[in-house]
Amino acid sequence: MVLLAASICTKAGKPLVSRQFVEMTRSRIEGLLASFPKLIGGSSKQHTFVETDTVRYVYQPFDKLYMVLLTTKASNILEDLETLRLFSRVIPEYCKTVDEKEVFEHAFDLLAAFDEIVALGYKESVNLAQIRIYTEMESHDERVYDAMRQSQERDAKNKMIEHAKKLDREKSQKPGGISSGGISSNTYNNSTHEGKIDVTLTPITFSSNPSNVIHPSTRKAMKLGSKGKNVESFVDQLKSEGEVIGSASQTQTKTKQQSQALPTIPQNEVHLKQEEKLNVRCGRDGGVENLEILGMVMLRVKSEEYGRIFIAVQNNETRNIQLQTHPNIDKKLFISDSLIGLKNPEKPFPINQDIGILKWRYQSTDGKEIPLTINCWPSETSNGGCDVNIEYELQNTNLILRDVIISIPLPSGGQTPVIGRIDGDYSFDSRKTCLSWSLPVIDQSNSEGTLEFSVRGKTADFFPVKVEFVSETSFFNIKIADVKFVDSREFVPYSSETSLVAEKYEYV
Repeated sequence: MVLLAASICTKAGKPLVSRQFVEMTRSRIEGLLASFPKLIGGSSKQHTFVETDTVRYVYQPFDKLYMVLLTTKASNILEDLETLRLFSRVIPEYCKTVDEKEVFEHAFDLLAAFDEIVALGYKESVNLAQIRIYTEMESHDERVYDAMRQSQERDAKNKMIEHAKKLDREKSQKPGGISSGGISSNTYNNSTHEGKIDVTLTPITFSSNPSNVIHPSTRKAMKLGSKGKNVESFVDQLKSEGEVIGSASQTQTKTKQQSQALPTIPQNEVHLKQEEKLNVRCGRDGGVENLEILGMVMLRVKSEEYGRIFIAVQNNETRNIQLQTHPNIDKKLFISDSLIGLKNPEKPFPINQDIGILKWRYQSTDGKEIPLTINCWPSETSNGGCDVNIEYELQNTNLILRDVIISIPLPSGGQTPVIGRIDGDYSFDSRKTCLSWSLPVIDQSNSEGTLEFSVRGKTADFFPVKVEFVSETSFFNIKIADVKFVDSREFVPYSSETSLVAEKYEYV
């Protein structure tokens, strides 16, 4: 392995954040970093290195800290310095000032960025912009959960307010209150436009037994408006009493989330995950500025018994995509036989780790390549308003898109749009002034759809339009064909899953 560990340490050699890329104990890392200040001897050089009998330290000093890479003595020093520069540029990206407090606060962000730079001890072909994109990926499940949580809290507060008003009305209508003898009741008429319906309340009498008497002083009443009230428990209590909790928008969100969730794949001893990330940038007039697809196959082996295997890949793709195997994979074997295996077939794959074994990249500016096209037509009216017509069309009918959300920005001011026609559901966020058009599934049966609405604004206020979706169908015709043992070439039971994610899909 080339790169052993990447660490941020103090001038005295105390490690603040350290990421090991090989099997190394904590005491080993702490010992190497503790001896580091003695080896450099107070050197003030900006980029330099020192060596011992076993390892090489490549480091860059900051005001109070060091960025240190631990490598083997056989590694290429020029590549090490290039990797060090990338690590050093990542730190100010997350830390406003390079000191202990900032490093501790952003430790997990730094570790995630370190993992994007180095995989299995070798530097990945990435730049700072790509690292920023990979580490700042948003989770749609998290956004759905936050929206549901806010909706629950809002509905629970409204329910508590209504309950408080109801208690006040009941208290004002009771002349004598509660006594041990009984509760008086009246007869009232409930009138409608068609006629009158007489409803009589039967008096309810409690027993004189003191154990059956309800005492107001000992009864646990619900405290309304108190700070720190657990809204979740109140919602659960209302549900247990038969109350229907949740607004129409919340019900739609729950239904959409349940119907759109991708099925969970049970994992065998050998599990393969094929994931593609789609980045699309189109002009508002329809031209494609950039289309980029990044794909990767991840391998996870649960036990050492299945570690020595070959993975057969079936590549029927006719487009010119750039396939690249991991440096530890036998590239000649992959080119000749479409088999993925280690350069040393006697060694097993790492156990219980998600390892990237194959990746590909594709770029194009052909408008026919994008799977889903969006056509946004805002038309200004004479009264200062705007009529907006948005259409989608599924160009690649082999794909089944799920969890589709088309987000349209609206003019500031929080004015609610008037919906004229819609295929699917919608929600309006007045705080973010954004209209979200959601569809559970887009496939051949509903390959086209329309949304029409009116709101005050200008033509430029409705861009950029952003699209989100997931699919369990891959974009390219690349599949895992088979998994076999290295020695016996017998079939290995395996599980696999495929996903296509719209990472950044927008019309500007």
